[in-house]
Order: sequence, then structure tokens, then C-alpha cells
Amino acid sequence: MEFSLFAHMERLTPGQPYDTLYKDFVGLCQMADAGGMRAIWTGEHHGMEFTIAPNPFLPLVDLAHHTKNIRLGTGTVIAPFWHPIRLAGEAAAADQLTGGRIELGIARGAYSYEYERMMPGMDAWTAGQRMRETAPLLPQLWQGNCTHKGQFFEFPSTSATPKPLQPDGPPIWIAARDPNSHEFGVQNGFNIQVTPLWQGMDEVQNLMRSFKTACDGFAGPRPKIMLLQHSYVGRDADDVARAVGEIARYYAYFFAWFKNERPVTQGLIQELTEAEITANPLITPENLQRDLVFGTRQQVIDRLKRYEDLGYDEFAFWVDSGMTTERKRASLARFINDVMPAFQ
Repeated sequence: MEFSLFAHMERLTPGQPYDTLYKDFVGLCQMADAGGMRAIWTGEHHGMEFTIAPNPFLPLVDLAHHTKNIRLGTGTVIAPFWHPIRLAGEAAAADQLTGGRIELGIARGAYSYEYERMMPGMDAWTAGQRMRETAPLLPQLWQGNCTHKGQFFEFPSTSATPKPLQPDGPPIWIAARDPNSHEFGVQNGFNIQVTPLWQGMDEVQNLMRSFKTACDGFAGPRPKIMLLQHSYVGRDADDVARAVGEIARYYAYFFAWFKNERPVTQGLIQELTEAEITANPLITPENLQRDLVFGTRQQVIDRLKRYEDLGYDEFAFWVDSGMTTERKRASLARFINDVMPAFQ
């Protein structure tokens, strides 16, 4: 099993300077590169200081100048917000500027907060249909002379400019959850990204079952599947317990953004009370310690060995957590130095 880093800038209070946040983000990515991780993933979000990522290609191109070997992936672009010609061209341009290191993760998006601002009236179903029309067009546009007439897009013969540096274009990964999404990705020869979010081993197994079922009906080579999950490698049990409390707070804010019911001012959601943070039974510290990759060195190794046995090709260490940069760096260092060697 290979390993990658999933990271964004997180701004939790108005007093945090953007330049400091970006330097911290770059520093984590440099640790991943120096530590031998396969890839860095960063996504696309709009109008949310909770996750600052308006265009993932910009930081990925910059990271190419701060790192040496690591692959640079979008985790993920939100396909409904892009015209396929524009997405094909920008991905290809980024591939050229990074020396052929781009990988393209694509999703339908998840936050209604973003839908109602970027494409008012669009729902998750329509977003998914737009993604399914867009993704298969990208390799065709990279090959050139692509003509299309579909439900959402229509254009005469068009070629992406520039062409990507990688001969077949950047590898494409589809964010999948339900069986139909797995089937769509696999049948098109795309790799699959999955995340159980706050859910535990049952969901990890369900996601793998959906992937394997999709592969059973596919005659081509087996695509890869990557599991993304919040992770923390603690110094000791007390450190892990502190981290679990911090990730419980993070998920409380995640749910608040997802529900899209609280006021947002200057990109910051109205602060939650302690009672609101502890009210959701799905994200109690006890549940999260059981269901996420949070633990001491051996506990994390044991959990990841189970994922490897299930057939996952890659595990993405999701570092976004609301923790301080120092705590993120310490956990990532322990992951690189103490956990990854057990899989070599």
C-alpha cells in the first residue's frame, strides 16, 4: 500500500494571516515529499474559510517548485463548476508546468452552501450527472478533435491546449460512494477515491465491496482505489485522547457547514457552543477514536494493515483537523518515520 497526504489551508479565526497559513501548508507538503509519500492531494472549495481552495491547480503548480518527486493531485475538483474544455486545458497546462506530475481527482461536490452560490438551483443529483458527462470528455479533449453534444454541453471539434505532458494525460480519479459511482468510474477506466468520513470499518468494507463488484463487470485492467481518512499518530495515549477531542470539534463544524443552516460572515461560520459541539451522537470522541485512524504507532499500523488486506492500493493521510501546525507536523512526522516503514 502506498501513502499520500491530503491537505488544505484552514482558517479558523480572522486573526490568522493567509501567508502564514500557506507557508504552513507548503511545509506539510515538503514533509510528505521528503518522507517518500506518493502524492499530495488538495481540493476545490469556495467562500469557506474552513477549507481554502478556490482553484487546486494554483497551489499544485507552486508546490512543484517546493518539492522534488511527489505527485500532485486535485482531491478533488468540483466538476459541475467547470466547463470540460476549460478543465481539460487547465489540467493539461498544470501538467506541463509541473513536469508531468498532475493527477486529476474529480467529484460532484457535497456542500449545498457552494451549489447555491456557484450554480443556484443545482442539486446533488444534477451535479452528479454533470460530473458523469464531463469526466469522460477529458481524455478525448487531450487526444484532440473532440466533438460533443450532450445534456449539459455541446461544442464542435475541439482540442485541449496545451496538450498534457503525460502521454495519456493525467491519471483520473473519481470520488465514489454509492455502487453506481464505482461502476461509472471503473467502466471508464478511472481510478477511485473513497472516504468513509466519520464512519468506521463497516463503511470501509462496504466501499471496497462496491469497488470489487464494479471491477467484476469490467474487462479492462483493474483501476486503483485510494482510501482517504482523518489520521493522527499520537505520542502516547494521552496525546491521542487530546487529538480525538480536537477532531470531534472539527467534525462538529463540518456538519454545521454541510447542513448550511448557520450564518456565515466573511467566510467564517457562526461559532458553535460547547453544547452544540457535543450534541451529535455520531461524532462522540469514543466513536471517532474507534472509527478513525487515530492512535499510537502500533494502533495505526494495525488499522492500516487491515485496509491493506482488504485491497486498498493507497491510503491518504487527511491532516485537516483544526489542530495547530505544530501538532499536525508532529503527527505527520510520526506517520512517516514510525508507521510507513512497516509497509515497505
